[in-house]
Amino acid sequence: MDQTHIVEAAALLVAARRGRSRIALLPPSCRPSSVTEAHAIQDAVTAALGTAVGAFKANAPAGAEPTRGVIYAPSIHPSPSRIPASLVPQCGVEGEVAFVFRADLPPRATPYTRDEVAAVVDACPAIEVVTSRFADADAASPIDKLADCISNGAFVHGAPIKVWQGLELGKLKVTLTVNGMPVLEQVGGHPTGDPLGIAVALVEMMRGAGGVKAGQFVTCGSCTGLRYLKPGDVCGVQFEGLGAAEVTFSP
Repeated sequence: MDQTHIVEAAALLVAARRGRSRIALLPPSCRPSSVTEAHAIQDAVTAALGTAVGAFKANAPAGAEPTRGVIYAPSIHPSPSRIPASLVPQCGVEGEVAFVFRADLPPRATPYTRDEVAAVVDACPAIEVVTSRFADADAASPIDKLADCISNGAFVHGAPIKVWQGLELGKLKVTLTVNGMPVLEQVGGHPTGDPLGIAVALVEMMRGAGGVKAGQFVTCGSCTGLRYLKPGDVCGVQFEGLGAAEVTFSP
């Protein structure tokens, strides 16, 4: 996939973001065929929008290439937050463990260690809000969704805590509520059982791509699965020992 096609794909996604609209699937000539190409499309979208990156969502499944999705600063909100449903029409929610960086981790030749990353992050509860720029999100392949920042619509975070190292972050009791009623209660549920490992993978992905900056967040994978709500709904997530976050989808 050459740079011309990367720019063409990015232009379609930029138009969808600016117009708050949805597009058909990317044309075959503009469809990424690798994680590298999908990340390149994300980066071209970021350059075209000229919007600051405030966070990343990241995945590092066992035996597969790690991925990241850009989350733009204007779509990051402290809890409790109200988000117009018109901005995130799918109203998808995922309860997640996230981290915020207290210091820059700039590009360098050698990998950052787990201890180095742990030393500069605070942990927090979060709700990732999911919405797609594709009109038929179910028809979009995972690699197309990756080009679309893994369908991120917004990010709502609870209060960060500095003293989290004693918590087993991948095994916390989590409760998800909709309109005040529990819809999920379980212990654990994180896809790898190691949210900090996801943050380390994100740092490694960014080590040769500008690094990460103080104040940026990384959200580390759903502990509750993906649920689609509707305008007017209030969603909350509570992690025992870590805290809570809440979002309302205002009609």
